[in-house]
Amino acid sequence: MTESTDVRFGVRATVPCRACLSGEDLDWLGGRSVSVALGLPTVVTTVPGPPPPPTGDWADQVWDFLRTRLTGLPPRPPATEVTSEAPSASGLSSSTALIVGLFRAYTDAGVPASDPVPVATLAQWAYEFEFRHFNGGGMDHLAVIEGGALLLEGRPTGLPAVVERAGFPADWAVLVLDSASRKDTSDHIRTVRAQLRDGDPALAAYLKEADTASADAWSAIGSGELGALAEAMDRAHTAMRDHQRMSTPLLEALRAAALRSTGLTLKLSGAGGGGALVGVCRAADADDIAAALRETLRTEHPDARVIPTRASAGIVPEAHTSRPRHLPDQMNGS
Repeated sequence: MTESTDVRFGVRATVPCRACLSGEDLDWLGGRSVSVALGLPTVVTTVPGPPPPPTGDWADQVWDFLRTRLTGLPPRPPATEVTSEAPSASGLSSSTALIVGLFRAYTDAGVPASDPVPVATLAQWAYEFEFRHFNGGGMDHLAVIEGGALLLEGRPTGLPAVVERAGFPADWAVLVLDSASRKDTSDHIRTVRAQLRDGDPALAAYLKEADTASADAWSAIGSGELGALAEAMDRAHTAMRDHQRMSTPLLEALRAAALRSTGLTLKLSGAGGGGALVGVCRAADADDIAAALRETLRTEHPDARVIPTRASAGIVPEAHTSRPRHLPDQMNGS
């Protein structure tokens, strides 16, 4: 490998987070899931200065991954600045947004501007990188890279298939209620894989109900029926809670408070317990609903945050059309 120190500074990658509206785990169990990218971005910028000392963190690991696939990268990554508007450990894929942002910033900084790494390749690489650590699916990578709303069909390994894409209705908003309780999924995928291996009927029931909810949620997005989307998300949450125990007493209390005070139906986003709930409403009503919900939660749940946001585009339009390259044959379709 030929090594170079020509890494560009001032390269910025802006990556949205995502909400799962229905179908947690179905991106690798099989079945349909629905995601929407959210305008709560993570921004990674390469900055001048000496390379930072090794720490073994995501930045180091992403750089080492890239050095096995791209020639000419120096031994150490450039220094970066990272900012994020997404609450961390909340089930909104802030960690995937950071990893994708590192992949985008590093490849843009380290390869010629005339020959960028296509976004489809970045999606594949980011999926492979996270799969090594978490053994999960690829919904998050496609959601934050492609943006908008996606209907996905899950696969046991590899990125899920994008069945359809849609622009989230411009007059709709997404309300995020961050519970301030960290989502911990350290054992979740291992547990669900054991359920799958053992033919657990609870998992089979969840798969059936979540898949149907995803189909109904996607239909509601296409037809612009906000109430139907909220109803499908409610059924998706119920399946998560009742069959897979993904919810917690705190999350259920927050859901009940939101429904009682504002009429807003909330759904847990992301597998595992804790994290954030999401709901959909008319954009014109979002600020008023958020204010009323904050007032409701102020006394009993003062640490909870209510964040109105909108659907977001992905990192670049190329994501819809590009083909993978710089990708060894044995890695395609993995």
